[in-house]
Amino acid sequence: MSKIFEQLLKKRHFDQDFLCPKYEAGIDPFSLVDMDKAIERTKTAIQNHEKILVYGDYDVDGVTASAAMAESLVNAGLKPNRIEIMLPDRFADGYGMSPKLIKRAKAFKATLVITVDCGSRNHGIIEELNELGIDTIVTDHHETDNDMPNALAIINPHRKDHPTESLQNLAGVGIVFKFAEALTKANLIKNGQEKWLLDLVLLGTICDSMLLTGENRRLGYYGIKVLEKTRRPGLAELMSRAGVKHLDSESIGFQIGPRLNAAGRLDTADLALNLIRSESPIDAAPIAEKLEQLNKKRKAEQTLAIRDIEKRGIGDDPVIVETGHWHEGILGIVAGRLVEEYLRPAFVLTETTNGVFKGSARSFGDFNLANALDSVKDSIISGGGHAGAAGVKIERENLFKFREQINDYYRSLNLKNQADYLRQHADLELTDFSEIDLNLLEELKQLEPFGPENEEPIFRLKNVYLSGVTRMGNDRNHLRLDLHDKNGKYLKLVAFFAPEKWLSLDPADPELKIEPLVKLTENDFNGIKSVEARICDIIIL
Repeated sequence: MSKIFEQLLKKRHFDQDFLCPKYEAGIDPFSLVDMDKAIERTKTAIQNHEKILVYGDYDVDGVTASAAMAESLVNAGLKPNRIEIMLPDRFADGYGMSPKLIKRAKAFKATLVITVDCGSRNHGIIEELNELGIDTIVTDHHETDNDMPNALAIINPHRKDHPTESLQNLAGVGIVFKFAEALTKANLIKNGQEKWLLDLVLLGTICDSMLLTGENRRLGYYGIKVLEKTRRPGLAELMSRAGVKHLDSESIGFQIGPRLNAAGRLDTADLALNLIRSESPIDAAPIAEKLEQLNKKRKAEQTLAIRDIEKRGIGDDPVIVETGHWHEGILGIVAGRLVEEYLRPAFVLTETTNGVFKGSARSFGDFNLANALDSVKDSIISGGGHAGAAGVKIERENLFKFREQINDYYRSLNLKNQADYLRQHADLELTDFSEIDLNLLEELKQLEPFGPENEEPIFRLKNVYLSGVTRMGNDRNHLRLDLHDKNGKYLKLVAFFAPEKWLSLDPADPELKIEPLVKLTENDFNGIKSVEARICDIIIL
């Protein structure tokens, strides 16, 4: 083990169990309240050949969770024609259980509805299902109220009455995997068969930005192994078209995830679901191409919205609230970009119909969006979600009131140094480039998948000498820096869409001293591999 890797593990308090978690060391799925009742009801449904409707969500987590639940039920013995999956329409239905579910359940003659990634706050719909004699099992990972729906079972680690703190960082698809593990422990699924769901668990977990420690470390560690040899032709086709060369958290978060998400953002999430469930490359190819085109359209729409907002200018409020006429499907992405750029929580809303504005929010640090929306209930139609991501609907006449209330709430918290949560921080300082080699890169790969609480390592390069600055690309907005350490050892640094202050660095300036913050990457040119670095930030001393 290299000295750098050893120091990194020590700083992060990672041990051998983190590097190589044992699959068998997972948390007992029956530690989740109501899991026993849910498994017993599911077992009865399978034995009696009942029809089960699985209701999901339109993002990657919801789609993968829906596919994983349906697959689990088939693995447990239910015939595929006894299962139907229903995904909401982002634009017509919004998040949560749609009233359309009632009609769909009746038409399918379902006797059991199982929700994934939603349902914890859908009291009315669940009560209607009860009146029709249709049982409901909720599997979810969103925040709950003290007063929960009258479902047969609610499997949610965030339950106020019986929280399961060790599993609160699971994505919706992670909760479904615990359900599959419970079916396995109940001898309904053949032992080991549930592992093949882990490619879906990995995708949903990373794309929902869940913490990648604890139980998610185990699921992510084995999820990469399963995704590398996925049995799903659709995922293989999508990865091929996306140009995925190395399967890691970056390729999942920036190549695979956005294409799957493009379906629910700009069209229908059923496209992504059908791709995941496709059984041959011939079936998968046209869907993968459709997703590729939707993703291109998504990029264009989000660029348009960001330019509109930048032209208008951002105010001084601690919480950004922007309204306009943009595509509903890209609001969350735009809110995220505003957070990155301005280091403030952001709400981005677009006018839909009848003077109603619908939007998405992103936050960070100690500003919990779920709590914030609870504090402004009198100015919104509806809203909810996670601490870091949420959705909201507001009537036009309440927009000003909402902006005032949400900012007053933020100020009332007296939060300090929140921007520090978003700034890049180095794990270690390096002064000797000879320690940066391909062996170190292989060691760092052992930490994959990266994500919250297990971020890709960042190194601060100190006592370095800048020998070259090169603008690259057609627009000359990409950057290459040539650095040497005190012993003359060379390292190439790159940055795409670099800020002007970096592009203007002058290596001939004798007073210039810099300390770049970088992530190490592998460069493969004509079969010759070497280490280079991507610039995260440059500290100009």
